[in-house]
Amino acid sequence: MKKVMYWLMGEKAGRSIVGTWNWLWGMPIESGGKVAVAIAEESLQSMQESVQKLAEAVAIQESSYKTAKNKYETKIKELRTLEQQANIAQRSGNQEAARIAMTKAIQTEQILPKLEEMVNQAQTAINASKDKLNRERMKLETYKADMQNMKDMSEVNEALTMIAKVNNEFDIGSAKNDFEKAKSAVERRNLKTGALAEMSENPAEKLQAEIERMTLDDEVYRRLQMLAESNNEKLPE
Repeated sequence: MKKVMYWLMGEKAGRSIVGTWNWLWGMPIESGGKVAVAIAEESLQSMQESVQKLAEAVAIQESSYKTAKNKYETKIKELRTLEQQANIAQRSGNQEAARIAMTKAIQTEQILPKLEEMVNQAQTAINASKDKLNRERMKLETYKADMQNMKDMSEVNEALTMIAKVNNEFDIGSAKNDFEKAKSAVERRNLKTGALAEMSENPAEKLQAEIERMTLDDEVYRRLQMLAESNNEKLPE
C-alpha cells in the first residue's frame, strides 16, 4: 500500500499521508510528536530502499564493467595471437595464411582504441557510482543516528509533557489564590460592616446617653453621701 501511495502521490506527499495513517492507528496529534517521528521513520525507510537500489545498480554496473574489461583484454590477447600466427605463417612460406592472419590482426587493432575508451568510461562511471554509494551510505548512517536521537528526544518530550500535566493537576497555586481572595473579601466585609455600624450611630443620641450616664453617676454619688452623713448623725455620742 505504501509503494502504491508513493507512486500515486509522489514520495514526499506519500510519506506525509502514510505518517498520518500511522497517527490514525493510535498516534496522538502533537506538533513535533509521534506523527513527526512516524514521517521521519517513513523517510528513513525510503532512503534505505533508495540506497539498496543504488547498491544493486552499482553491482550491475560493476558486472558490466568487468565484462567489458574482460572483452578488451581478450581482444588484446587475440591481437597478439593473430600477429604471432601471421609471423609463423610468413616464416613457413604460407603467404595466404599470413595475409589472412595479419588482416584479422589489423581489424582487431583498429577496434581496440574504441574498446579501451569504452572501458575507461565504464571505469569512470563505476568509480563515480561507488563514490556516490559510499556517500549515501554515510548519510544514511547519519540519518539513522538522527532518527534514534529524534526518538529519544520525542520520548523525553512526552515525559516532560506528562510531568507538566501532573504538576498542573496537583497545582494548589490556584487554590491558594482563591483562599487569599476569599480571606481578603471577608476582611474587607468586616471592615465595611464595622464602619457601617459606626456610621449608623446617631452622634446626638450618643452624646445624650453619655450626659444621662454622667448625671446618673452624680446622683448616685450624692445619694450615697447623704446616706453616709445621715448615718453619722444617728450614731450616739
